[in-house]
Parts: sequence; C-alpha cells; structure tokens
Amino acid sequence: MSTDEDFVEFVSARWARLYRTACVLTLDPATAEDVLQIAMERTYLRWHRVRRMDDPAAYVRKVMVNAALSARQRPWRRLESPRDVLPERPLPAAEGGVVDHVALWPLVCALPERQRAVVVLRYYEDLTERETAEVLGCSVGTVKSQAHDAIRALRRGLDASLAGEVLES
Repeated sequence: MSTDEDFVEFVSARWARLYRTACVLTLDPATAEDVLQIAMERTYLRWHRVRRMDDPAAYVRKVMVNAALSARQRPWRRLESPRDVLPERPLPAAEGGVVDHVALWPLVCALPERQRAVVVLRYYEDLTERETAEVLGCSVGTVKSQAHDAIRALRRGLDASLAGEVLES
C-alpha cells in the first residue's frame, strides 16, 4: 500500500471521531473543520514518521488541540461563539447521579479553554491523564489540577442551575 493510500485510509477511518472532538474543543463547526484540516495537513507532511507510531491518532489530536488553542490567540478570531439554541432552563439531573447533557453542555462551553480541553480529552476522548498531558504538552499534575478545577466549576454550575429550578417550581 502506498503512503498516500495509507494516509487516505487513516483519515477515512478516523475523520468523524476527530471532527467531533474538534467541535467540542472549538465550540464552532466551521472552526472545528479548520482546526482538523490544519492537523491533517501537518500529519500528512510527516506521515512517513507518524504512520509508524503506536497511535497516529494521538499525534493528530495533539496537533489539533495546539491548533485550536493557537486559533484563539489570533486577533481576527470571533469574539462570540455561535451555539445551538439552548432550552429556556436546564433539565434536572436524572436519578442515580447521571447528569443531563443538555444541562451540562453550556457549563462545559463556559470553561476556560485549557480546562475544556482537559475535560474533552479525559472524559470525551477517554484518554488517561498521561495521554492528556502528552497531547497538551504539560505535566500530569497540571492535567489533574485543570480537571479538578473544571469539575468543581461544573458542579457549582449544576448546583446553581438546579437551585434555580427549585426556586422556579
């Protein structure tokens, strides 16, 4: 199989999952497409080395996260992030400690970029702390503290939204 054919097969097999990850990281489908395209371009240029890695998708995720974070630093970026229409009030948490995604999503969107990246990589992509640290180029301790801060912020937000629901009832 040629290098180009191998790359096309890799992209075909992983595009949808990587695109979903990019959407969650950037909060915007158009920016997600740009970030994933940048990651794939950079991966293709180094494919002769990347294809021999144990997990080439990990390399793409790392490039994608870096591209997403650096895109936020560009002066021409949008100041507002478009979002789908949200319900007027969040739905209460389900029984058994399971949180409704509709109530959680706006809170995840409101997290600082690095915390959101940690949440996406740890809990959406299901990476280990070490893998998340490698993708973000930081220490495992930083991943732990960012995850801790993000979860604490999400819990506060959920508590506040549920308290608002109780007051409205």
